[in-house]
Amino acid sequence: MEQLQEFFTRETPRMAALADQIWSLAELRYAETASARLHMDALAASGFRVTPDVAGIPTAFMAEWGDSGPVIAFLGEYDALSGLNQQSGALVCTPSVDSPGLAGHGCGHHLLGTSAHFAAVALQAHLLASGQKARVRYYGCPAEEGGSGKTFMARAGVFDDVDVALTWHPGSFTSVFSQTTLANIQAKFIFHGKASHAAHSPHLGRSALDAVELMNVGVNYLREHMPSDARVHYAVTDSGGLSPNVVQARAEVLYLIRAAQNHEAAELYERVQNVARGAALMTDCKVDIVFDKACSNLLQNRTLNQVLYAKLLAEGALTVDAGEQGQAGRFQATLSKNDLDAVSRPLASVLRGQVPAVFEGVAPYDPAVNEILFGSTDVADVSWITPTVQAWVACYAFGTPMHSWQMVSQGQSALAHAGMVRAARVLTATAIELVNRPELIAQAQAELLERRQGKPYECPIPGDVPLPFLRT
Repeated sequence: MEQLQEFFTRETPRMAALADQIWSLAELRYAETASARLHMDALAASGFRVTPDVAGIPTAFMAEWGDSGPVIAFLGEYDALSGLNQQSGALVCTPSVDSPGLAGHGCGHHLLGTSAHFAAVALQAHLLASGQKARVRYYGCPAEEGGSGKTFMARAGVFDDVDVALTWHPGSFTSVFSQTTLANIQAKFIFHGKASHAAHSPHLGRSALDAVELMNVGVNYLREHMPSDARVHYAVTDSGGLSPNVVQARAEVLYLIRAAQNHEAAELYERVQNVARGAALMTDCKVDIVFDKACSNLLQNRTLNQVLYAKLLAEGALTVDAGEQGQAGRFQATLSKNDLDAVSRPLASVLRGQVPAVFEGVAPYDPAVNEILFGSTDVADVSWITPTVQAWVACYAFGTPMHSWQMVSQGQSALAHAGMVRAARVLTATAIELVNRPELIAQAQAELLERRQGKPYECPIPGDVPLPFLRT
């Protein structure tokens, strides 16, 4: 372990620089060309065999080291979010001068992918020193944000021979990622009507925009009659033009439908489709329904969660200096009470009425508690195929909300780097424990079979749905 400590000390500056480069690139789903290349080149230089274009995706890849033993996979991400371009370190929402475009790392994926990369090469170093055997893999996974990259990869069978998968997510506190997540389906509804002069001959027109609006009203009525833990969101992506005196001949709306389990999301999606068909009938329009992407609900693995939790506790508290504490406090002051309450309430037993600027400890893990995180992740599809474990690790001022300018602004801070290294150490220690105790891998795999109730993984994206970047 002393050699591993020296490895982390030596390699931390290089990994921090890699994370900062990816922060500056801020590339969107399926366009993370430079970010993926940085990871591939660095892993190849570390002796990993790199396979590009995994699942036919130019920004997906697999890097592997070792020829025998259990397949230990680390899942990495590096995509950004649109509309979140932000100056690093600014305490107000300020357009960035050191990164191009309108995107920003508002979910910390520049840290996520780099820390998983760090853990993969750390495990490699341990295996070289100890003589133990394992096949170490790093999966470069694009398009987690709105693209379900891992789900398309899962559909292609990329994870089928993995024994266990490990990953993490940056946040403002540290704990086992013990919540389940919602399955989702995203689809476009394209309405086709007939253009006409809105004043002279409105009777000749058929408004596609009316159809979109009626669909949205119909779905709003549907909300009363769907499961309480389901969610339906929409965005009008084409309103049919800018001229109100032209009846809109084409309009489009994008829907994201979430529910607790895959079959519930599929059932709700069918009901939303029926609302769209009804709106088309009401307006004498036609509707094209284009399945965009989907992901499954997350399956927790208590066996792996308990191993990870023990390593989180063994790693100890995160310590940052007074300067970083002060900076975190200044960022926290930009947040609303509701922002802080959203994170503080679930951690009330740990915080005991205090709201720290930096969450330094580890939230307790209770395997008997089964909560839903009302979001979705394509990590879930990996969790149906192989036992999967995740951690939350504090990298931001406590209470910082996901997908916010504050998260982007803190993405190159000393706290972000410290959390990234902490996550890499914990993932590495968890992987070493699994290599040392192969019975835990067998136990985790048995638990997965039990959770699936004997059912095989069925990808929620139909086989005939093309990858998003291949669509015309």
